[in-house]
Formats: sequence, C-alpha cells, structure tokens
Amino acid sequence: MAAGSSLHQAPDDPGAPNSEPLRERSDPSVRRYASAFADLMEMRAPAAVVGAYLDRHEGWFRRCAAPMTVEPIGSQGYVLTLGRFGNFGFEVEPTIGLELLPQTAGVYRIITVPLPEVDEALRGLYDVEFAASLRLDEAGGAEVSTEEVDGVMLHTLVRWQLDLAVWLRLPGMLSILPDHLVQSSGDHLLRQIVRQISRRLTWKVQEDFHASHGIPCPPRRRAQF
Repeated sequence: MAAGSSLHQAPDDPGAPNSEPLRERSDPSVRRYASAFADLMEMRAPAAVVGAYLDRHEGWFRRCAAPMTVEPIGSQGYVLTLGRFGNFGFEVEPTIGLELLPQTAGVYRIITVPLPEVDEALRGLYDVEFAASLRLDEAGGAEVSTEEVDGVMLHTLVRWQLDLAVWLRLPGMLSILPDHLVQSSGDHLLRQIVRQISRRLTWKVQEDFHASHGIPCPPRRRAQF
C-alpha cells in the first residue's frame, strides 16, 4: 500500500492496475482474515491525568509502537508498519495509515485512513482495516493491584479493544489446498500476531505513562484472551 512496504514471494500478476481497495474487488483469490483483541491497562492516576497523557499521542505513540516503524501524517495520523505475516510461504509486511481521534466522553478511537502515497502494485496484494477503542474508567477495590502504594492513589483502568481485518490476494498455487486449511491457518497466524503486538503495546504504554509521571508501574496482568 505504501512505498517501503515489503513483499516476499509475490503472487500471480494481478493484471491491469485497479484503484479499488482489495476488500471491494470480486476476486476468488482474495482471502479475508480477521481477529479481535481486548485488554486493559491499570494506571495509578486519576482519569484526567491519564487522559492528558493520551491526548499527547505525538510522544507516547511513537515511543511505544517501536520496533514497528512509525511516521507522522499531519497532526493526528501515523503511517505504521505492522510487521511481517504470511500463509504457506506467501508473506507481506503491511503498512497502514492510522488516525488517533480526539477523546469523546472518555473514549479514544483509532481508525484506518488512506496513506499519502500508494503503491498500486501493493494495493492489489493486501488491504488492512484497523479499528481500536480505549475507554477510561476510574476503578477501585478488587479491580486494582494490591501493593502498598495502591491504598493511597486513585486508579484508572484503560479498557481497549482492537478489531483487525486483512485482505490478501493469495498465489494461485494455493487453490490446490483445502479451503478450510487455507482460511484457518491464516486466521490463526493473524490472531497470534495481533496478540503479540497488542500485548507488547499495552505493557509499553503502561510502563511509559508511569515512567513519565515518576510513579511505580503496577505489575503485569494476564492478557484477556
């Protein structure tokens, strides 16, 4: 989709250029893989303090997304390379545009936006839809950690969800494999990548927030998947 994306073992020639997103094309070789993820971050601070931190995404987003490559698009968006994934030897490294929308009633949303530069060859190979939401809830009691410092501090839980869908135009040779095998293997691989990226990002944002405010970071929670 963007210059700088990488492709390994390219599939059959898509033919004439087509400006339609891959998700809208009528092509039997296009596969859709999807995954959902939910988690939470415990922050040792009031919701207003956590919200002020999240509002300044130009700092924490780039720091916490590493080692994924991040480049800014305007004042609210970023070009993000998700990492390499594939199926039966066909691999792509998707690059997508994301916009971090301003807070609305304690909820933040991250959506997919068009990239400023589009490689037409890669447009015919993959398409990505990324939709995430983060909700701030002040919490107490059994929801928070139980270290000594927790008894004297307000806590905020950042509950977040991610829905990710990827459309791939697979090589023609994969048509000889059973349909359910091609679909289930791709779904499994995508779920693994979403979990790895999301869990790492969750911890890095939590750690970055507490370090930037001089507050001890709570212990890691078990992932909610």
